[in-house]
Amino acid sequence: MAEIRFSESVSARLEEGVLVVTIDNPPVNALSAHVRSGLVAALDHAANLPAVAGVVITGAGNTFIGGADIREFGKPPIEPTIPEVIERIETFHKPVVSAVNGAALGGGCEVALACHGRVAGGKASFGLPEVKLGLVPGAGGTQRLPRLIGMIAAIDLIGTGRAVKGAEAVMLGLADSIAADPVDAALAFVQEHVGKPLRRTGMIAVPSADAAAISAAQAKVLAKARGQAAPAEAVRLVKAAGEHDLKQGLNEERASFLRLRDSAESAALRHVFFAERAAGKVEGLDTVSPRPIETVGVVGTGLMGSGIAVSALISGYRVVALEQTEEAAASGRARISETLDRTVRSGRLTAVGRDACLARLQTTTEARDLGNADLVIEAVFDDIKVKTELFQRLDGIVAPSAILATNTSYLDPDAIAAATVDPSRVVGLHFFSPANVMRLVEVVDCARTAPDVLATALAFVKRLGKLPIVCGVTEGFIGNRIFSAYRREAEFMLEDGALPQEIDAALEAYGFPMGIFAVNDMAGLEIAWARRKRQAATRNPAARYVEIADRLCEAGRLGRKSGRGWYAYPNGERTIDPEVTAVIEAARAVKNITPRDFTADEIMSRLLKAMADEGTALLAEGIAARPGDIDLVLINGYGFPAHKGGPMFAAEQSKDKSHG
Repeated sequence: MAEIRFSESVSARLEEGVLVVTIDNPPVNALSAHVRSGLVAALDHAANLPAVAGVVITGAGNTFIGGADIREFGKPPIEPTIPEVIERIETFHKPVVSAVNGAALGGGCEVALACHGRVAGGKASFGLPEVKLGLVPGAGGTQRLPRLIGMIAAIDLIGTGRAVKGAEAVMLGLADSIAADPVDAALAFVQEHVGKPLRRTGMIAVPSADAAAISAAQAKVLAKARGQAAPAEAVRLVKAAGEHDLKQGLNEERASFLRLRDSAESAALRHVFFAERAAGKVEGLDTVSPRPIETVGVVGTGLMGSGIAVSALISGYRVVALEQTEEAAASGRARISETLDRTVRSGRLTAVGRDACLARLQTTTEARDLGNADLVIEAVFDDIKVKTELFQRLDGIVAPSAILATNTSYLDPDAIAAATVDPSRVVGLHFFSPANVMRLVEVVDCARTAPDVLATALAFVKRLGKLPIVCGVTEGFIGNRIFSAYRREAEFMLEDGALPQEIDAALEAYGFPMGIFAVNDMAGLEIAWARRKRQAATRNPAARYVEIADRLCEAGRLGRKSGRGWYAYPNGERTIDPEVTAVIEAARAVKNITPRDFTADEIMSRLLKAMADEGTALLAEGIAARPGDIDLVLINGYGFPAHKGGPMFAAEQSKDKSHG
């Protein structure tokens, strides 16, 4: 039977008396206006033809439906709306089955929920990730999902926004079956249900659930929400599905969706979403092909090096890890192996996958074993002499096409590159610890980095499943330069009258997982102390300098590992230490500062201003390409709450408010 076109993105063919409707709207088959009108036209066509027994809906390519078309956000609605399409599917008088060939996310999952049956292909996944954009599902997800899978599982999926693969979807009751060819299986499903009562999701009663289990599921979601509104709203709506009929539940959901869509939180999270899409795009690189990478060399297998090695192994690369002694190589291998074991225990890797990773790992003390590496990343001690000597040795070992990457956090990568035979092949890859967990990598475009070297570094980081942010060369790159600026501001406030616990409490109330002084204690105070001592000779004597941290270090208070830092840690618990208060008061007395009280709002506005001012300087110097890149670095590397959009976004919002 010839193909029938219902819109620019929706076509169908008649197979065995069933209309197979295919959505083809690349890249992710989003529910754009022409997809919605095409689906309704296809249903109209099927409704009027006695020869059509039912309908199968599927997607072209690797996605079923990737969700609403975000480009339509904030614009007047175009009919038919997603809820209208979904109601048409659910109330259709012939069987409608979704053949879920790939990701069914957001509105795509809601379309699948409205069908009378769901067949998952091998690459299928289902998810309602709206909370990640500060929203709740807006087309029935909170009302239909609990009817299919029960309230507790629905609270987990909608409250966290996580996606499930086909096998878990079948186990939960979200999909009816898995098939190698989902369209074939969906055709059989339609034929089996012709003339029989159809299972309309919205008409199913929500299975009863234990009140204590519901409370536990709710508490788990809210514990991770850290002040965000959307997860709490999602849970409330799922619970409402058990109390209302479908119509009332849908009205409630729509009202919440619209309210959240216009909120500051959703605006911030959408900003983050679009910033991530823009981050990978670098001017002039779109026509540059990355070099092929198969073998990755990692020099140094401490905490950082082993984390980088694990990331590369899990992403399918061969890894050659170099250490100075046999003993260090053996303990490096053990560290990598233990990290992989932990990943298996957490369910993120199979035992077979772990064994394959270990089979691709070689640990060695012979630098010449790096001869076949396409990319070598150094994770050795942060000392300019150590790093330049290493790269000079590698010059004589690796192929001329191999890339050399430095993982320095504070040193000048241009100086390291200049010491090599070919500076054009040197790039910075600044990973964050633990490297196998943290998503952020600052990709440092050095003065002489070749375009295809930069393109390769970006492709490599993306294949690791991480977020690459390109930056220029400056001390501390984007993240540490901003971190230093707001740490300095926090220390100014200590002298002026605030206490560490007050500043930390303000940051945590704003949404940071941990305040800055608690973070410093966890990282150890000695690294920054060594840096301050290095810079002492060149410091401007007229610039304000706070000596409190130096006094703590001199007293042996180096943070958690020494049991005392900005706080004391008896039995490992963080407690306020009067000795620290005494050190702070003594420092104020030396400078004749009369302390004053600070409100939490005042603390936050000073810290946010310090971050945004430093960010503005980074943009002016061309170190960062766009404000969104700075926001992503702070969110993914320093715990800035995503639902506040990052420091540059927050500064822009407060500017708009003060003008508005």
